[in-house]
Amino acid sequence: MARRNLNDLLAFVTVAREGSFTRAAAKLGVTQSALSQAIRGLEERLQIRLLTRTTRSVAPTVAGERLAKAIGH
Repeated sequence: MARRNLNDLLAFVTVAREGSFTRAAAKLGVTQSALSQAIRGLEERLQIRLLTRTTRSVAPTVAGERLAKAIGH
């Protein structure tokens, strides 16, 4: 469980930094689908939206920015 949480946090930070699921997935060596599921699972466990997604961009929400800052992004 702890490893999954750490992996999901790494996934979140990478997506937030890259601003793109495509680039983050390539950097992490996973599929976009797996990355999206990891972020969705993290958001569900935390019960808060961390990323704002549009068809052209991904950006952290205010809560996502706080989380990124708290974990040293």
